[in-house]
Amino acid sequence: MAGYEKMGQSEVESVQADFRSDTVTRATPEMREAMAEAAVGDDVFGDDPTVLRLQDLVAELTGKEAALFFASGTQSNLAAVLSHCQRGDEFLIGSEYHVFVDEAGGTAVLGGVVPFPLEVDANGSLTAEAVQEAVKPNDLHYPLTRLLSLENTVSGAVQPQSLIDQLGRVAKEAGLRVHLDGARLFNAAISTNQLIAAFLDNVDTVSICLSKGLGAPVGSVLAGDAETIARALRLRKILGGGMRQVGHLAAAGIYALGHNVERLAEDHANAERLAKGLGSVDQLEVRQATNMVFVTAPADDRQSLYEHVVSRGLLIGAPYPAMRIVCHLDVDSQAVDLLIEADQT
Repeated sequence: MAGYEKMGQSEVESVQADFRSDTVTRATPEMREAMAEAAVGDDVFGDDPTVLRLQDLVAELTGKEAALFFASGTQSNLAAVLSHCQRGDEFLIGSEYHVFVDEAGGTAVLGGVVPFPLEVDANGSLTAEAVQEAVKPNDLHYPLTRLLSLENTVSGAVQPQSLIDQLGRVAKEAGLRVHLDGARLFNAAISTNQLIAAFLDNVDTVSICLSKGLGAPVGSVLAGDAETIARALRLRKILGGGMRQVGHLAAAGIYALGHNVERLAEDHANAERLAKGLGSVDQLEVRQATNMVFVTAPADDRQSLYEHVVSRGLLIGAPYPAMRIVCHLDVDSQAVDLLIEADQT
């Protein structure tokens, strides 16, 4: 994606704060210590104790029977879709959701599973009516609709528990399974003062990312019923995701879940403060959702504003159509002040 180019060494050294994404966070000394001291085994043999502990922890947090550690959210989501669908099947998904837009078409390329995109509103939400209408009849002209794939948050926007429940019930009434890309589900939970399990009563599988707001260097966990997770385990191997002494990485996830969940509220507060500061500039249109701020400048000024901000050592998303600015544990209130000042000068 434009604006996410690889930086040279000199550029890295000149960066004062990186707002491009919450994926840029780096392990703290305490997290690194937990990683170094982790007890490990061979996870392909199923005997890495730290991985098993992480998986049990996520299963408990999500209220699901089982969980499975993956190298990435893309791999986790792909395994989930392929666990629910066979080649030639169809799944319904929001037209702006990550699995459809930003995961290289893996479900179709590697699984032969057809995505059917549904229009979303300004909050990234689907409607129950759209889901009902999109389910295909049992007609040989159509693929079989097997799955509804949801997301929370969507570009920072919380999908309410009531909506997730409604969509899940509608899908199940139509005989569909339900997967939730919950890469930032903890942001939704903290924003609404709920447990993540509250969003998952009508969801069969959920992918939880550890390497975004939670600050681990790598990894996602897929949770669901034991039978589906068993299928996902085989698919993980097929996808090249079988790793060995991966407990060192799982330890980072355990540390993140124990120390970095509640602090997501700080990211939301910094994003709100940033939005208010930038909103004072008459020419900017500013929108905030949990830990993300989207800034739209006049068309003729977008590139020059972007270059001005970046020249100050502040990395942000590309300016077309809106600059995405993401708050996370590696940017503090001082960095927020620097960004507000850069946009005001």
